[in-house]
Amino acid sequence: MTEILPANSAKAIKLARTLLREGEVIAFPTDTVYGVGANAFERFAVRQLFEVKQRPPDKAIPVFITQIDDLNQVARGVPNSAWRFLQHFWPGALTVVLPKAPHLPPDVTAGEDTVAVRLPDHPLCHELVVKTGRPLAVTSANLSGRPAPTTAQEVAAQLRGRIPLILDGGPTPTSKPSSIVDLSVSPPRLLREGDLSLAVLREFLPELTVKGEG
Repeated sequence: MTEILPANSAKAIKLARTLLREGEVIAFPTDTVYGVGANAFERFAVRQLFEVKQRPPDKAIPVFITQIDDLNQVARGVPNSAWRFLQHFWPGALTVVLPKAPHLPPDVTAGEDTVAVRLPDHPLCHELVVKTGRPLAVTSANLSGRPAPTTAQEVAAQLRGRIPLILDGGPTPTSKPSSIVDLSVSPPRLLREGDLSLAVLREFLPELTVKGEG
């Protein structure tokens, strides 16, 4: 059974915190599309996340943090040239790929040596990470290969019965996902152009390349 509760409800936030701490998977709005998330450091929870979405096991899951200083919890080796870039676009619709921290469970990164990290511009995402006490593994709240949802009702249409809770925060401000930039390579590379365009990103990271260029 899936419960749908208003995202601004104290009852809903308390339940969400309990479920996340118990290793459950829940859905909630972000600053792009609705996401489905679990405790990034709980291996069983991350495996559940893959099962809920029917996600291929070789596709890594991004990790949400609440401040730039939290990067060292999940990643290492941030290039000095990247800090101005991160400080400008975070919080926001930017996901960056970095070498993963050694203690981050391999389930999150699909066994790769890198991790995708995002600091979303959404108070609910911030609150959930803070109340869980750990970064969250979060990806779009849809079945793999299906459209990313922008409302709680669209989440329910795909995931009802698969997760215990959907937090309804109304429609999200965009239907576009975050843009993904790989900072683990030199020069950095745009892997997905989402809510932030290549031109906008290059204003603060001029050396940014795109796969296939050159």
